Amino acid sequence: MKKTVIAYLHTHWDREWYREFEIFRLRLLRVFDEVLDLLEEEKIPSFYFDGQTCALEDYLQLRPEKESIIRKFILQKKLFIGPCYTLVDEFLTDEYCFEKNLEIGLKYSKDFGCEDFLGYFADTFGHSQAIPLILKKYGIDKAIVWRGVPNNLPSEFIFNGVKTVDLVRGYFNDIFSADVPLQDKAMFLKSNLDKIAEKSTDTLLLPIGADHLGVPIDINEQIEAVNGALEDYDIVLSSPFEYFERVKDNFKIEYNDELRDNSKTFILQGCYSARADIKKYSAKASEKLHIAQKLSKKFGDKYKTAIEYAYKLMLKNLAHDGICGCSTDDVHSENITRYKKVLQIADTIIREIQFENGTELVDFSEFETKDKKDYEVVSQKIGVEDDILYDTQKIPITEDFKPIYTCIKDSIEEKIGSLNADDNSIQNNKIALFVKNGKITVVDKVKNIEYTDFLKIIDFKDMGDTYNFAPDVNDKGKSAKVLSSKLLRYGHVQSAILIVAELGREKFKIEVSLNRNSDYLKFKIKWNNLHKNHLLQVRFNLKNLIKKTYYQMMGYLFERNFDCEYDIRKNLPKTRGLEAKTNTAPFQKNLYVEGINFRTEGIFEYEVYQNQLSLTILRAIGIISNPKNPARTTPAGPPIKVPCAQLLGLNEVIFEIGFKDIN
Repeated sequence: MKKTVIAYLHTHWDREWYREFEIFRLRLLRVFDEVLDLLEEEKIPSFYFDGQTCALEDYLQLRPEKESIIRKFILQKKLFIGPCYTLVDEFLTDEYCFEKNLEIGLKYSKDFGCEDFLGYFADTFGHSQAIPLILKKYGIDKAIVWRGVPNNLPSEFIFNGVKTVDLVRGYFNDIFSADVPLQDKAMFLKSNLDKIAEKSTDTLLLPIGADHLGVPIDINEQIEAVNGALEDYDIVLSSPFEYFERVKDNFKIEYNDELRDNSKTFILQGCYSARADIKKYSAKASEKLHIAQKLSKKFGDKYKTAIEYAYKLMLKNLAHDGICGCSTDDVHSENITRYKKVLQIADTIIREIQFENGTELVDFSEFETKDKKDYEVVSQKIGVEDDILYDTQKIPITEDFKPIYTCIKDSIEEKIGSLNADDNSIQNNKIALFVKNGKITVVDKVKNIEYTDFLKIIDFKDMGDTYNFAPDVNDKGKSAKVLSSKLLRYGHVQSAILIVAELGREKFKIEVSLNRNSDYLKFKIKWNNLHKNHLLQVRFNLKNLIKKTYYQMMGYLFERNFDCEYDIRKNLPKTRGLEAKTNTAPFQKNLYVEGINFRTEGIFEYEVYQNQLSLTILRAIGIISNPKNPARTTPAGPPIKVPCAQLLGLNEVIFEIGFKDIN
């Protein structure tokens, strides 16, 4: 008896990738025009539009006359959209944006009459266990995944409480669009269906479609012919929702960890660190926009429309080929423009709300700051005061430009304890940092634990591409040499020292600041990147072998285990079709290791080796997909050169370190 194969027609729509958005959008018009024609002529039963609504929004901006027929097909359950606005990366998108992604996508979908939803993450580069938790908050109890699923799971399993289906052979299936004989198509399908059948019961799921690919106009005839040639399978065109209904009793195995196994599919882990500039923009823009939204809700929500517009800009950047950093230079230039727009909107909303609802203003003149005992100036710039900028009855003139100071206020907590700093040290009652004999030592003064030679900047060659870091197997890395340190700023609330380190022709300026009663040392590192094809990390030497870390992801805290002796250099090159395992992993904002809390701004990748914890601060690379990448010898995209991904010129990273137990 033949097994039933539920096949669904789809296209995976990257808004921008190896071509820019407007170029792909013109292709979208052709692809979706044909889909609508096929639906109208009843040549296909249904079409699944990639689990996102942004592509439909893009289409309707240029084809507004098609809205009524689209609404008709959605109501007839022939066209499925949503629940997401865009297909974002799961590890590089925070909880604020991911939830907004669902809110906007669901609102749009329901307005069009769509009632059937599943979390569709067919091409996402691995899956966070936070995703099912968020899906359930929005009433979504089904999901489809592919990358990162370990080989020991069946096609149907329960992923952290959500019924989940693994696309065993992936979402990319363009065999019906290939110009090959029928018998070759049947043989190809049999080979793939046999592998899917190993993980499935008597009902299999088969996607038909690929990146930016339309539906073959003779798909029904092709399937009928192929079914005649297949002895064990009968392919039926339908939807993913029918498949879930047929296998609803098959979800027996529970899996509650993240899905980042790369033994059978690429998860492209170099994307956590490629193009560090857009990742820093993303973190900053998301945080500012979240603050603006909270303030807006508190004070009447009159900025609701502007905030949703800003979130749409943000989410367009978080589509995985955007935030992952594996697109053309022009694509990422547009990403940065969008981030700047988001920041402009968020900053303006925050300032206007402060102006309209009253905020504490301190009037400093250039020579009076020492008399303001509750405040301390940390920076100065020339600008115009907010009461002029945001008052619609005033306009700034030349005389209004004056020194604007950034200050920190002495809180009640800050009046407790002591703060000391000199050219070689900075410390309070809780934490201390010393520079001596070219080494940086940090002390946990509460527990009286000293970490000698605690922090180093390390440089490695990178033979990979935007998708995967690939080291030179003989490269052990070069360490920056500490040249000097000096007192940069001394105050009763905050002090700072400046450490200068040198690595080849590059000098690193490391500003370390500390507040009087703070648990955290704040590091700001600036340098001029002069080299191509390399990886920079800040390495921390801890006391014990690192076998376990706790990391923040989408507002949740999860545990991650490591084989701390694993070294990628001993496992290269990989044979075709395989991706090298790494000891790098993603996180967001907070990382806890051996009683130390690392707090970051726009750093998303860390690495573990023995007792060393490393934060990746730069990965300079010049090609989207390197066909000779020893960490992944099969291409992951086109071999397009992207010189801007080398990030030559000024770079800056910010992170904090404090002694905090996970509890």
